[in-house]
Amino acid sequence: MEKTLQSLTELLFNWAPDIGIAIGILLAFYILSRAITKIINSSQSRFDLDPGLVSLVRRTNRITLFVLAVLTALGTLGVNISAMVAGLGLTGFALGFALKDTISNLLSGVLILLYRPFQIGSVIKVGSFEGEVVGIDLRYTVLNSGEKKILIPNSKLFTDPIIVLNGDAVNGLTDPDNKD
Repeated sequence: MEKTLQSLTELLFNWAPDIGIAIGILLAFYILSRAITKIINSSQSRFDLDPGLVSLVRRTNRITLFVLAVLTALGTLGVNISAMVAGLGLTGFALGFALKDTISNLLSGVLILLYRPFQIGSVIKVGSFEGEVVGIDLRYTVLNSGEKKILIPNSKLFTDPIIVLNGDAVNGLTDPDNKD
């Protein structure tokens, strides 16, 4: 019993500095993430940025810094992170194939938020769907068509022709049929 207690004490003293450093690394990354989030939030009001785009940047910042913090802390504890990174790469590759349509919608949503071919309040027609844009999310855009709400995947909006019916010019885009 005494030898077991002695070996546990030695193990604790040997690992304590590394565990302390790992906790410090996690704390530093947390503080960094909070600081960057504050900068992103202040930039939104200062530069009048799209809320959806700011939300995307905020989430990306949090996820990226979390993964980096965990990998750095595990590396400090002596874990071989090369194998983990390779495993994450293979997992990402497999998920990319499995979630191809979802990823297409997300990337199309980012591009719609960046290029703004239409905005909330615009009346648009895409294929057989027509209505007022009431929401733009990363995965889909919400149209209000009378009593119905229509959710259109952003990949469809990015690949199909969009007709802006109310003549709003957004980023220099106008309806060519509107002679006003």
